[in-house]
Amino acid sequence: MKYEAILYEQHGAVAKVITNRPRYKNAQSRLMIEEMDHAFAAANADEDVRVIVLAAAGDTFSSGHDIGTPEERADMRRRPFPKGVRGEYALSRHLFLDMTLRWRDLDKPTIAQVQGMCIFGGWMFAAAMDLIVAADDARFLPALMQYFSIPWDIPIRKAKEAMFRSRFIDAEEACRLGFVNMVVSRERLEEETMALANEIAENDPFTLRMLKWAANSAQDAMGFTNSIRNAHSHYMVHGLDSYTRDKLEGKGFPKVMPGVTRALKAPAK
Repeated sequence: MKYEAILYEQHGAVAKVITNRPRYKNAQSRLMIEEMDHAFAAANADEDVRVIVLAAAGDTFSSGHDIGTPEERADMRRRPFPKGVRGEYALSRHLFLDMTLRWRDLDKPTIAQVQGMCIFGGWMFAAAMDLIVAADDARFLPALMQYFSIPWDIPIRKAKEAMFRSRFIDAEEACRLGFVNMVVSRERLEEETMALANEIAENDPFTLRMLKWAANSAQDAMGFTNSIRNAHSHYMVHGLDSYTRDKLEGKGFPKVMPGVTRALKAPAK
């Protein structure tokens, strides 16, 4: 399959899914997400692939959801979801809940390779991977999103604080909190991520699969997947009170979400 919004590469036993919208700081368009889902499924089914890496072209891992690029608006006109709340719910669940949960449960180990800003939906996609390697310039901004794993990703009081204050968590803090596995220099990010992926790929694939299933099952026994699905309803209620209401009334989304604006204006620490 020829992709438009992503790149797919295979390096021996490692497959790379690379978001490729650097012009828009890798904003998550519908097409990008659908192509990511296809590429993840292809890598998962390929017996030669043992590890999957999610990376991003350019300086930004992800600026979050695409809330209005010309390409996204044209695609939504060409392939509309039903109008009204039911359509908004269907779109949100299909693109940002069901797919992200599916990526979390891929049979093979996955690694997010993160540089630059990783905002809102970017956190979701990185969190759905098994491991995260971050460049020293990576900055993570959590919020209430469709795949709300943040209370599972970092200690709950730190999660609440970061979201209440709309503040970025830098790479070193993310590593201390347990969200990130490794922090490396930006220049060595790809090299170190691939080294980790290749090291993991040397293991027996069946053993890796059983290890991942056991770990995910342990998390699910504590309520992870039910928590994620339930939190989607909170996200939708929040959206109906603000952004979705404006969209349904024809006002559209703001160019930048208020929480992102506050985070970007905050003084660096």
